[in-house]
Amino acid sequence: MVDAKKPVWFITGCSTGFGRETAEQLLAAGYPTVVTARKTEDLKAFAGREGALVLKLDVTDQAQIDAAVKAAEAHFGRIDVLLNNAGIGYFGSVEESEDAEVRRMFDINVFALGRMTAAVLPGMRQRRSGTIINIASLAGLKPFPALGYYNATKFAVVGLSGALKEEVEPLGIRVICVEPSGFRTDWAGRSANESAHAIADYHATAGAKCEQLRTFSGKQPGDPVRAVKAIIAAVESPNPPHHLPLGNAAFDVGLAQLESIRKEFLAQEAVARGADFPKV
Repeated sequence: MVDAKKPVWFITGCSTGFGRETAEQLLAAGYPTVVTARKTEDLKAFAGREGALVLKLDVTDQAQIDAAVKAAEAHFGRIDVLLNNAGIGYFGSVEESEDAEVRRMFDINVFALGRMTAAVLPGMRQRRSGTIINIASLAGLKPFPALGYYNATKFAVVGLSGALKEEVEPLGIRVICVEPSGFRTDWAGRSANESAHAIADYHATAGAKCEQLRTFSGKQPGDPVRAVKAIIAAVESPNPPHHLPLGNAAFDVGLAQLESIRKEFLAQEAVARGADFPKV
């Protein structure tokens, strides 16, 4: 049974992965949930479920964003939690990467996320409450070969989330940036295209990483069920984290990356401090 006192969730990209699993868990627990995807035929399992509002949503289409938010607010009266989950991958070295594919990925992973956020914020600002959850990645903290432009989109999500937090936290709105490592979703499957222009010089770097990602798909250590439980728990926490790493690799590799940056900073301290005008 749907509990009207529970927060209303709006989720993008529910066809597969974290989006679909989140919708499943929320509906099972009685949360009113807006379940969206570009193709509504992928959401047949949610049709008619108590508490579910199934909507067609291509996050790159502003008209569809506006219509979906309006429909959700009309149906449930509000949107309390936005989960910006929709995203794609793309594999290839920086030099090999195709402009059209890169721009498509940025449009989905970054610009659409920003537009979705902007669409729900007026209601949240009016109520002085709400939560925005952005799915970033370990790749938003640590660069990897073959993922240069994907890294760039996720670094952008991390940066945007940090700025958003500074802007909306004083208004009672919380921002959680989720940074998963490898999970058994479809990210390295149909959700990730690959450059068609291989350059032999990158075979040992970008090429090897691409092959590893494809081979590893479906065998990742991350459990989407446990990850979603952690995300929901973070939202329900009285003091939710701004950064939520998920998976052993996210924690270990992310922490090592932060320590590596710290060491580089310290090694260049004298140079850094010497670049300002001398103090009078």
